[in-house]
Amino acid sequence: MAEPGPAVAPLLEVDDLRVEFRTGDGAAKVLNGVSYHVNAGETLAVLGESGSGKSVTAQTVMGILDTPPAVVLGGEVRFHGEDLLTARPARRMEVRGNGIAMIFQDALSALNPVFTVGFQIAEQLRVRRGLSKADARKGAVDLLDLVKIPHAKQRVRSYPHEFSGGMRQRAMIAMSLALDPELLIADEPTTALDVTVQAQIMDLLRDIQRERDMGLILITHDLGVVAEVADRIAVMYAGRIVEQADVYSLFRTPAHPYTEALLQSLPRLDLKGQELKAIKGLPPSLARIPPGCPFHPRCPRVADRCSQQVPDLHHLPGGRHSACHFAEDLLVSGSSGSNRPDHSRAPRWEED
Repeated sequence: MAEPGPAVAPLLEVDDLRVEFRTGDGAAKVLNGVSYHVNAGETLAVLGESGSGKSVTAQTVMGILDTPPAVVLGGEVRFHGEDLLTARPARRMEVRGNGIAMIFQDALSALNPVFTVGFQIAEQLRVRRGLSKADARKGAVDLLDLVKIPHAKQRVRSYPHEFSGGMRQRAMIAMSLALDPELLIADEPTTALDVTVQAQIMDLLRDIQRERDMGLILITHDLGVVAEVADRIAVMYAGRIVEQADVYSLFRTPAHPYTEALLQSLPRLDLKGQELKAIKGLPPSLARIPPGCPFHPRCPRVADRCSQQVPDLHHLPGGRHSACHFAEDLLVSGSSGSNRPDHSRAPRWEED
């Protein structure tokens, strides 16, 4: 029998990342030991409420945090095994765009309003690839074609305000793909878009990812989008990863009360007219995270130890991880169906 080949290293590994913001009101612990990885061709969805640390993690990976007030206290961000946090600024600049690119949440703010969309795309090709002005312009047209912007030869001369919201987001995707990155970070790429345009943008990202075997980190709070496109999910709360699992397992049997509450808050067709199950309370201030498990003031399963001991992110069967003292009990009760949300619409991965 043939010997098994060596394991393929992840494209990106974030390991024990810790970041705080230092302000006049004190230090806010924004990231508290965040760890996850993404492989080539894989989609990792990073899920959580606003303020959970999703975007700050991505900005740290990209090396675009404002320092100060941000301070990276520790951890590693390894791209192809190389720690970017200790790399020289010139090396980080080389990786940014060429290796890792990012789509920002608000395309109108991210694009420069005084330059045409074509100029902004072509500028990367001129500066980073050394292309002539004519070749860079042709490359910009090709990229707008790639993201399915109609009449790309004409629209390359348009300014950002002359595009609709969906077209601006497509232009942002084109700009992020200009240097052919191996990993794309999409930070809330469908926010403020209507449902039809959201689906078009996500279909576009998925098609491009498959064509290029590109890793994708999708930052979102939209569980519907996650169910459609993700391979694995990392759930964040108060600057920590509280659960990681493949998308099928997480939707079927959540192993953390926060994930369970998020799933139970989804609208369901079979409960028409009934009140939605909202998560009680608010996320904690990152400057005053409560002792013990940060979710315990809102948790319906809270016990005495939850307010005293911070649960580690420990391994569970099936390659899953959960930062809950009672994760095993949740899996047992979930597999029996007693606490599992009965979703009326199967995600796409279950229908295939």
